[in-house]
Amino acid sequence: MEALHPEKKGGLRGLTQNQYVLWTAVFASIGGFLFGYDQGVMSNLLTTENFGSQFPRIYSNEDVKGWIVSVLQLGAWFGALCNGPIAQRYSRRYSMMIAVVLFCFGSSLQAGSQSESYIFAGRFFAGMAIGALSHVVPMYQSEIAPAEIRGSLVSLQQFAITIGILVAFWLDYGFHFIGGVHCDARGTANYSGPGNTFDPYHDVPSGGCTGQSPISWRVPLALQLLPALILGVGMLFFPFSPRWLMLQGREAEALAVVSKLRRRPENDPAVRLEWLEIKAMVRFDRETAVERFPGKTGWRLGLAGYGTFFTRAGLFRRLAVGCVLQFFQQFSGINAIIYYAPTIMSSLGLDPATTSLLATGVVGVINVVFTIPAILFLDVLGRRKTLLFGAIGMCISHIIVASILGVYANSFAEHPGAGWAGVAFIYIFIANFAYSWGPVGWVLPSEIMPLSIRSKAMSISTSANWFCNFIIGRATPSMIRDIKYGTYIFFAAFCALSAAWVYFFCPETKNKTLEEMDIVFKDNSSAEDAERMKKVNREIGLDDSTDSAGNSGASQPTEVMEHEEKVEEV
Repeated sequence: MEALHPEKKGGLRGLTQNQYVLWTAVFASIGGFLFGYDQGVMSNLLTTENFGSQFPRIYSNEDVKGWIVSVLQLGAWFGALCNGPIAQRYSRRYSMMIAVVLFCFGSSLQAGSQSESYIFAGRFFAGMAIGALSHVVPMYQSEIAPAEIRGSLVSLQQFAITIGILVAFWLDYGFHFIGGVHCDARGTANYSGPGNTFDPYHDVPSGGCTGQSPISWRVPLALQLLPALILGVGMLFFPFSPRWLMLQGREAEALAVVSKLRRRPENDPAVRLEWLEIKAMVRFDRETAVERFPGKTGWRLGLAGYGTFFTRAGLFRRLAVGCVLQFFQQFSGINAIIYYAPTIMSSLGLDPATTSLLATGVVGVINVVFTIPAILFLDVLGRRKTLLFGAIGMCISHIIVASILGVYANSFAEHPGAGWAGVAFIYIFIANFAYSWGPVGWVLPSEIMPLSIRSKAMSISTSANWFCNFIIGRATPSMIRDIKYGTYIFFAAFCALSAAWVYFFCPETKNKTLEEMDIVFKDNSSAEDAERMKKVNREIGLDDSTDSAGNSGASQPTEVMEHEEKVEEV
């Protein structure tokens, strides 16, 4: 391939090699940023007194608080499931634009909320958009970018999610002080809640808050419109996916797009080779469908494709690994802390109006910083070791926090050091998740699936992640209220179970090809795919194209070699 791809580079060098690659990576990051921002923005707002004065039931009722957080995940689950046909019919590009419009509508409803119904509806619509973007953005990037930087794009997407959470936390913290930190400008002396805490039903001055401004929560909700609009407008200047164009039979347009992306003329051998590879992959998918499901078309063909996961043991095992990984990622307790960090910090004795919010901002910083080692060293340590180290570290952290709460829950005022020790182990938990279960939870499922069913498998595992995310978001406030330190024991138990599962059942995908994964799962799906692909290559002349370039080994398409290249060049 060297003659055809003389400038082939991976990692950051590959991202900056040409402007199209650079900007597609940046816009993938915006999709991830929206994901992270919308996850983090509500966390601090739930403890803001002006917000409580506007929505007293959300502020004071733990069950309603759980629903207001989790309705975003419910919408995301629904959006991820519905977006597949939209992206297939109307293109990845238009699918993203539709999601941006939906996100802006949902964000506007939240920022301008006059009642609870506005907040609930806005978060559901924004969640649908986030779910759709989490499905389509990585797919668009993988289809438009050179194979050698796809692994970097996956890591960059996860990194952008943590950046979004970080920005949301610190914006919330800064805006929290506008007009003061309390609804009543006179302070907390007249508050009627336990320990002079704010009771939104009795402590709001006549005419509304005289201290903290509505800007403290409306502006952070409105600011997420800006990156969404940048993503939507930016997509007007980017091309359709060449693979989608090929699926529509628009082969000449697909060739023009590949030429433009690679900054080479259409008759360049490398451009022609990549175009033929895309054509081969599209034809491969069609022939696979015809061979496996003769006589089926449309929605019946789609359903039949999903049915193979439950009729072939090897495929079911692969899908189970992906879904179980997503399950344990959420039941580690990560989003319980992301969504309710100020509440958790307050339970450890920190001032809920100021110090707990500052401590929450540090959670975002740690989440970003400790994601970087995954980008740099994931392919050195391997997936299994990374997951094991992370699970053990998270389990120990949960147990220590539970112990501190069990002993000092009612005496943090006399033992402030114990509260800060609990905060420190919350930070250690975040660090262990950020380098392990955060990135690996998205990377590994894509590495164990055969080419012909990878998209369907990823849609199922992604929806499993969102559904588990919904459960955690809904249950956490009630758990903190009712079982207190038992919440951390609950999550510690699942972290211990995840470590056992990784040790006994999770395969190592480092340096393994798709064909080698067949041996792990006692399945021959990848081998069958490889034989079918060779037949397609011969029929469209791909072998002849690569032979004429002096490299007969290039007949294996880029997608077939995806894992090997990603391992080498992340």
